Amino acid sequence: MIKTPQIAVVGAGIAGLSCAESLQRAGFLVRVFDKSRGPSGRMSTRRGDGWQCDHGAQYFTARDPAFVTEVRRWQRAGVAGVWTPRLTVFGQNPLQQEPEPALNRFVGVPRMTAPARYLADTLQISFGAAIVQIERQYEGWYLKTEEQGWLDNRFDAVLLALPAPQAVLLLQPVSPGLTATATSARMRASWALILHFAGPVDLPFDAAFVNEGPLRWIARDNSKPGRPDSETWLLHARHDWSQVNLEASPETVADVLLQAFGDLGGPLPRSWTAHRWRYADTEAALTHGCVLDPDLKLGICGDWLNGGRVEGAWLSGQALARQVMQSLFL
Repeated sequence: MIKTPQIAVVGAGIAGLSCAESLQRAGFLVRVFDKSRGPSGRMSTRRGDGWQCDHGAQYFTARDPAFVTEVRRWQRAGVAGVWTPRLTVFGQNPLQQEPEPALNRFVGVPRMTAPARYLADTLQISFGAAIVQIERQYEGWYLKTEEQGWLDNRFDAVLLALPAPQAVLLLQPVSPGLTATATSARMRASWALILHFAGPVDLPFDAAFVNEGPLRWIARDNSKPGRPDSETWLLHARHDWSQVNLEASPETVADVLLQAFGDLGGPLPRSWTAHRWRYADTEAALTHGCVLDPDLKLGICGDWLNGGRVEGAWLSGQALARQVMQSLFL
């Protein structure tokens, strides 16, 4: 009797969920682990008393035919929709192309986390489980969590869907080759500031690329489909500014970013919420797609391995799932 392979996927962002769902559909026993309270990774939404705001990925596009088909599935399920903001650009950046006017910008509905939650619904996921060590023994892989220590479960393969610096910590003791790949990725930080207003803000745009000063992106979150009416805006800081000010206090960050928003016509909010993304995205993301060590039965996937972006993350997870099916368990 052939035993069904058991796969551990560490990370419940889009890459990990894409990989896990594909493997589960193929008949594998899959268990996902994530240190957070819910799925989504950087497709995240903060919620408060009467408000919400996407404070990670702001939208996603679909160009690859496979991802186009997947996004249509999300749309049919009611967890994604097209966002058509009044878009503008402040400042000049010779390295940045002008926004494509005909490009569909998709968002999760009613919040950016919705597609991830949709993918997670059919999966076995352990939340609040921070994996701090993985170890391969003769009979398979074992995982150690910060909360419970070593788990009893044995896995035939372990797949890491984590930001590169977090993956390095787990890979170093077990795989020099995969460690070298993850170490070569340069992930960048970004401060996010959520602005709460008592009423509508009179500005002639809903979103803006900013090429000068400490800001790089502005968005009126409630202009996205399915959102509540409460006026909420999101400011993303430039990566270089964020890196220099990574350990600054939220108050210091807010003072600078609110001044920059004001210089572009934005009013002061009633209140604000700050969030520091240590690993927001990757500078010159790698193009491996994914990497699998078939001898160790250990793999890595994520947007940082596949050109960045939500589409890259989903495709990376799909590619790793295919490699696992083709290379490990023929």
